[in-house]
Amino acid sequence: MDLITLVEQIGEAPTAALFGLLTGVVFGASAQRSRFCLRAATVEFARGKMQGSVAVWLLTFSTALVWVQGAQLLGLMESSSARMMAVPGSWSGAIIGGLIFGVGMVLARGCSGRLLVLAATGNLRSVVSGLIFAVVAQMSLSGSLSPLRNQLASIWVTSDGLNIDLLAATRLPDHSGLLFGIGVATLALILARRNKIGAARLVFASGVGFAVALGWVLTYALSLIAFDPVQVESATFTGPSANTLMFFLERESVLQFDIGLVPGVFVGAFVAAALAGELKFQAFDDAPTMRKAMVGAALMGFGGMLAGGCAIGAGVTGGSIFVGTAWLALFSMWIGAMATDWLVDQRGAPQTT
Repeated sequence: MDLITLVEQIGEAPTAALFGLLTGVVFGASAQRSRFCLRAATVEFARGKMQGSVAVWLLTFSTALVWVQGAQLLGLMESSSARMMAVPGSWSGAIIGGLIFGVGMVLARGCSGRLLVLAATGNLRSVVSGLIFAVVAQMSLSGSLSPLRNQLASIWVTSDGLNIDLLAATRLPDHSGLLFGIGVATLALILARRNKIGAARLVFASGVGFAVALGWVLTYALSLIAFDPVQVESATFTGPSANTLMFFLERESVLQFDIGLVPGVFVGAFVAAALAGELKFQAFDDAPTMRKAMVGAALMGFGGMLAGGCAIGAGVTGGSIFVGTAWLALFSMWIGAMATDWLVDQRGAPQTT
C-alpha cells in the first residue's frame, strides 16, 4: 500500500498519528534497551568520565545526524520545511530554558523522554514526574505560565522570521553534516570499545537516532501529498506530552503526529522491557527524593517549552537538522545539568537511572 492509498483510506490526521505511533514504538523500544539518557551522560561527563552513557548518547546523536543528513542528500526530506526551522527561534529561550531544563533533568533523575520510557517499565516515580512535566508544559504553552515564557523568549530572537540553519549560515557544503555525523559516530564507537559496550546496546542506541530520522522522513512525505498543512516534525516530548494530555481531556482535540508519538514510546518501551523481563514496580526512595523529582519535573516542563524542545526535541531532533537555537539549547542543557550535579549530587553517592 502506498502513502496516497493509506491517506485516502484512513485520512490525513490518522495517518500522521500512525506515523507518530510508529516513530514512538521504534524510539521507545530502542531507548529502553540501550538505556539512552542525556542526564546520565552529562553526569558522567561532569565527573570526568567518558563511559557507557556518554558513548550511547554520542552514538544516538551521530546516528540521527547520519540518517537525517543522508535523507536530505537523497531528497527524502528538506530541513527548511521543518516547523522548527521555518519559524523564528529564541536565543534567550534556548539559553534560559536549556539551563532550567538541565537543572530539572538532574533533579528528576532523567529527561522527559527517559521518564516516559521508565514509566512504561513500572517506575512510579517516573509516572508522577511525567504527569507533572506534562501539566507544567501545558501551563507554559497556553496557561498561566505562558506570559512569562513569552516574555523570556522575546528578549533575543532570530532575525527574518526564521530560525538559523547552521550549515547554511557557515556556508558549509551540503555533505558536511553527514561527514560530521560520521566523525561523531567514530568517536562514539571508540568510547564504546574502550568501555566494552555490547553490540546489542550499540544497535539499540543507533535505533533511537534512526527513530528521529524516521519521524522526519514520514512527516515530510505526508506533507507533500496532504491537502491540509502538515507539520514536518519528529521525536520531541515537551509539546507532545502537553498535547497528549489535552487530547484525553478535551473533546475537540484532533489526531496528529504528537498524539501517536507518546503512546508509541510507552508501548515500545513496555514491550521491550517485558521481553527482557525488566518490568518492575518502583516507587520513590524517600521523601527528599520525591521532592527533588517533582521540582525537577516542573522545571523541565517550563524549561523545555521555553527552550523550544526537550533533550530529545532540541538535543537530537533539532540538532540533526542543525537548527541554531536547538544546538544552543542542547549546550545550555549540558551546562545546567553539570552545574546541578556538581552542586547537588556530587556530595552524595552517584545516582543511576
